[in-house]
Amino acid sequence: MSSTTASPTTDSPPPPIATATPDDRAAVVALWRACGLVVPHNPPDADFERALGQPGSDILVMRDGDDIAGTVMVGHDGHRGWVYYLAVEPGRQRQGLGAALIRAAEAWLRERQIRKIQLMVRETNRGVVAFYERIGYEPAPVVVMQRWLDG
Repeated sequence: MSSTTASPTTDSPPPPIATATPDDRAAVVALWRACGLVVPHNPPDADFERALGQPGSDILVMRDGDDIAGTVMVGHDGHRGWVYYLAVEPGRQRQGLGAALIRAAEAWLRERQIRKIQLMVRETNRGVVAFYERIGYEPAPVVVMQRWLDG
């Protein structure tokens, strides 16, 4: 997740949010990198291609003219919704854009009759945890377990 924290500093409405297009890939991936969301084991170009415009996933972008000010990847497994790659252009953070993107992801899930949304934040990223708590999210009493299948 981005280091975005929500404490709006402007009263203007956020830029519009729409579904990304294949032509947005380079700009979206560059934003994910600028926000520190990319890790070596998740190739962002492949993540973009896998999620874009699928029945169970999509990428939403916040457009400010020709620029992408923010993005969020949203998906579901038929039961739970998930949010990934919430990113707001670093110079535009703390203006409520991250919260607007989350609300758009929530709406995307509601349209598909998904009742619960979840996300994961690296435990070292305390600023992002605080952001999500301010917009109504709470820690879940679960243990996330994993196993790498490719080696």
